[in-house]
Amino acid sequence: MTAARWARWLVCVLVALTLALPSALAQPSGNLVIAGRDGVFGDALGLATTWFAEQNPGVTIELLRLPYAGLYENLVISLRERSGAFDVVMLDDTWAPEFMAAGWLRDLEAAGMTINPGFVRSALDASRYPFAEGPLYAVPHVGNVLLFAYRTDLFEQYGLARPGSWTDVLAAARTISERAEGVHGVVFRGIRGNPIVTGFLPLLWAHGAEIIDADGRVAFDSPASVAAVETFLALKAFAPVGVEVYNASEVRDALQRGVAAMAIEIWPSWIPALDDPAVSEVVGLVEIMPAPGQVAGPSPMLGSWLLGVAADARNPQAAQAFLEFVTSDEIQRRLALEVGLPPVAEGPYTDAAVVERFRWYPAQLEALQNARARPRIPEWSQVESILGDYLQFVLIGQMTPQQAVTEAHRRIESALRR
Repeated sequence: MTAARWARWLVCVLVALTLALPSALAQPSGNLVIAGRDGVFGDALGLATTWFAEQNPGVTIELLRLPYAGLYENLVISLRERSGAFDVVMLDDTWAPEFMAAGWLRDLEAAGMTINPGFVRSALDASRYPFAEGPLYAVPHVGNVLLFAYRTDLFEQYGLARPGSWTDVLAAARTISERAEGVHGVVFRGIRGNPIVTGFLPLLWAHGAEIIDADGRVAFDSPASVAAVETFLALKAFAPVGVEVYNASEVRDALQRGVAAMAIEIWPSWIPALDDPAVSEVVGLVEIMPAPGQVAGPSPMLGSWLLGVAADARNPQAAQAFLEFVTSDEIQRRLALEVGLPPVAEGPYTDAAVVERFRWYPAQLEALQNARARPRIPEWSQVESILGDYLQFVLIGQMTPQQAVTEAHRRIESALRR
C-alpha cells in the first residue's frame, strides 16, 4: 500500500470512528432506579422496563411498585433531602405543583429530551409549571380522565336523549327513578374527601364556577357555585340510599348489577368490567361520554399520572431515554393492548386494533381534549379536604348549599393564608 493510499484509508477509519462515537455515547447504561405505582400502573411500568432493557442491555433497572400514599411519602423524603435514591419518578398530577415549585425535577426540554409531538394538550399542560406556560418538568404517562356513563337501553325505553347538560342528567334521573322498577337514576361517590370532590368538579366547572381564580384567589363563594351544589344535592334524591358514604366499589357494583342508570364519575380502569359477562349484567348497554356541560362547555376532570427525572438523579441520561421510550406512540399502543393503560398521545386512540378492543376510546379522547386539571396550587390537598367536608355536610342535611359554599370559601381562604 502506497503512502497516499494508506493516508486515505486512515482518514476513512478515523471518520467512521468519529461518526460512530455519538451513538455509542448516547446509548444509555448503568443502573436506573424507577419509583412507580402498584397495581395496573406497576404492571405497565414493569412491561415497559422489560422492553426497554431488551433494547438497552447496558442498563440495569430497579423498579419500585408503591401504593399511592407510600409513593408520595418516599418521593417527598428522597427529593427534599436530595438523596439521589431515584432516577425516574412517577407522580400524580396533583403533586406536580409542589414538586415542580420546589425544584425537585429536571427541566426536560432544557436537558434536550425529545418530546412526543402527539401528546394530548391538556396532559402536556399539566406537566409544566407554571401550568401550560412554564418549563416541562415531567411528561404525561397515564391518560386518566373522568368520564360519564349512562344506560342506553333505559334512555331509549323512556325516550330520553343523550344528556347534554346537568339539567338533562337531573331530568333523566327523575324519569328513570320514577318509572324503572328497582333502578336508581344516578350513582356517585359521596364519601368525604377526594372521592366526593372528584365527582363534583366537572359539575362545578360546567356551572361556570371556580374554586381558585386565574390570579390565585379563592373564588368559591359565588352564585354559580351555589347552583352547582344545589344540582349535586338534587341528584341525591335519585341515588341509592346511603350514597353519601359510597366509594368506588359501591359505584362500580351499582353499575354492573344494573341498579343505576347513570354514573357521574367513571374511570377508564373501571369500564372493561361493564362488558365482562362474568361480573356484569349490563354488557353492551352502558355508553361512555365526557361529563356534560351547563353554562360552560363540558369540563371533564384530568387525572393523569406523570413521569419525571429527579433533579438529583444519578443516571439522568438513562432516565430521559426511558421517558422518551415509554411515552412513544408505539409503546403507549402496546401498553394499552397489553394492560389497558390509557394513552396520553392522540395516535393510539385512533389505532384500529386499540379502538376495537376499547370501544369507548373515541369518547375518552374527546374527554381528554376538553379536560381540566385541578387547581395548580401546592396546597390542593388541604383545599380538597375542606371542600369534601362541606359537600358531605350538604348531602347529610347539616348545611344548605349556600351555607356550605360560604363557609368552605372562608376555610379555604384561611388555609391558603398560612
